[in-house]
Amino acid sequence: MSNIKSNLVEVKVPQLSESVSEATLLTWHKRVGDAVSEGENLIDVETDKVVLELPASKSGVLVKIIKGDGEKVGSEELIAQIDTAAAAAKPVAAPAHAAASAVPPSVRKLAREHEVDAASLQGSGRSGRVTKEDVLNAMQQVKSAPSVTMGESRQAVPAIAPSGNRPEQRVAMTRIRQRIAERLLQSQQNAAILTTFNEVNMQPVIELRNRYKDAFEKKHGVKLGFSSFFVKAVVLALQKFPIVNASVDGSDIIYHGYFDIGMAIGSERGLVVPIIRDADKLSFSDIEKQIADFGARAKVGKLTMEELTGGTFSISNGGVFGSMLSTPIINPPQAAILGIHATKDRPVAENGQVVIRPMNYLAVSYDHRIIDGREAVQFLATIKEALEYPGRVLLDL
Repeated sequence: MSNIKSNLVEVKVPQLSESVSEATLLTWHKRVGDAVSEGENLIDVETDKVVLELPASKSGVLVKIIKGDGEKVGSEELIAQIDTAAAAAKPVAAPAHAAASAVPPSVRKLAREHEVDAASLQGSGRSGRVTKEDVLNAMQQVKSAPSVTMGESRQAVPAIAPSGNRPEQRVAMTRIRQRIAERLLQSQQNAAILTTFNEVNMQPVIELRNRYKDAFEKKHGVKLGFSSFFVKAVVLALQKFPIVNASVDGSDIIYHGYFDIGMAIGSERGLVVPIIRDADKLSFSDIEKQIADFGARAKVGKLTMEELTGGTFSISNGGVFGSMLSTPIINPPQAAILGIHATKDRPVAENGQVVIRPMNYLAVSYDHRIIDGREAVQFLATIKEALEYPGRVLLDL
């Protein structure tokens, strides 16, 4: 008996951050009786910030599933067992709570996110259960949604099965969507938010980028986008106006001596804001590589909690979706956020003449409790100047 017990390896929920009290088990990728390899992902775990993979710590056979798809769990809670000495056999029946429905919660979630009517699918699983593969096959017949990059998130709309003249469907928010809602309300309720606007002529940045983008990509292995110019301009302005890089804690103002810039990235799971740490110390190529990496991993839920925690200032780019003007909401406890919009050719006056220039409307929302209008306006004017004279940013002038 002792030998049998010693062969069992416990599968536990990873240690969650202090701000996360519980998580939801999404999809078991193995069934009871399946062989597993060390490092192989067993199940996806969703918190209100990220979706984590839980890899097997040892090779063996999954002999027991204690917590099934869709169940809520806490830090280090036991959810399964692996027998390192057993040989793979025919899968035994899963726990009743994991097979109670013809459409498991994780499959319903996947179908919901990709606008597939799971109820209409012919299940290929045991007892006619609809599987993840059934949904993936059905997705091939659904028009693919466009990929999203830095900016606001796209909330997937579930397919609604016809029922009467006025069909509707009630869908529970995901943990990430609930967290987004909580933080947005927190921001509006706890801060005195005001927004100031300005316009910037993007032609100098566009010309500089066009001149060097091929050589930049050849040398650094990453494309030269516009994001790095905005990050550099923001850091320059924050250095000039440190109150914008501060935060409020009760009746205290905390001035941050570092520049951790959050980049809002939309994904099908919701809006996330990974942090570019010490942005003032990074080169253009370092920034572009981080943003590209964040964007790729955000789409598949691979960002870590550490990468989503902290930040002293944020940037949101609604322009990738065509937004002309908006008022971004501060990401608490930060004191300000920059909103970038679509660059469009517009008529402007220069030296008494009307000319066409690629213009972008910028918006800075700020916490008026600690940032005065004068500082916010000058802060945004500094960003405008840095973008219209990018040589100064490159030469640190």
